Amino acid sequence: METLAPSDEALCKRVAERDGGAFDDLVERYQERAYRIAWSIVRDREDAKDCSQEAFIRLHESAGTFAGQAKFSTWFYRILVNCCLDHQRRRRGWRRLLGWGGGAEEGESDPIERQPAPFVDPIEAVGAERHMSQIWEAVEELSPQQRTAVLLQCREELSTKEIAAVLHLSEATVRVHLHRAYTTLKRRFGEQS
Repeated sequence: METLAPSDEALCKRVAERDGGAFDDLVERYQERAYRIAWSIVRDREDAKDCSQEAFIRLHESAGTFAGQAKFSTWFYRILVNCCLDHQRRRRGWRRLLGWGGGAEEGESDPIERQPAPFVDPIEAVGAERHMSQIWEAVEELSPQQRTAVLLQCREELSTKEIAAVLHLSEATVRVHLHRAYTTLKRRFGEQS
């Protein structure tokens, strides 16, 4: 009798063997995080759902290629980020072709859509909560790669090495993105003090 849940890596191996239950388990484990990461990149609820769904489809199709050299989460996040970047490239091409502007129209997006999904601790004081909200709003203004690196480090607790694998960048480049992001945030909040 197995009392422990199988590892992500074991589930991925079973997905490669076409075990539908294993795929369902991985989707259940990663669905919320996948959406959150996708949303941090594409900034649209429907697009984030589409990208995370596409990432799970790619996971299902390519589970046999997972070699286990990295953690499953790192491998899957790389697939997810690639789906998001592919989506943005396709969307940018259509926007250019149709002559649409780059940003969302004013007043059309849901206020919740504009907010990141910060960790909410009900014990935190209102002042601390407001400060964290301001920090995440500032994170939204960072470049997409800086924003994604910060999200993967702060929310998903990935190491610099894991972030580098997810984003297909060198560790040095990830450190530069994180350094620039944190410098920008420190400068912004230093000016507000």
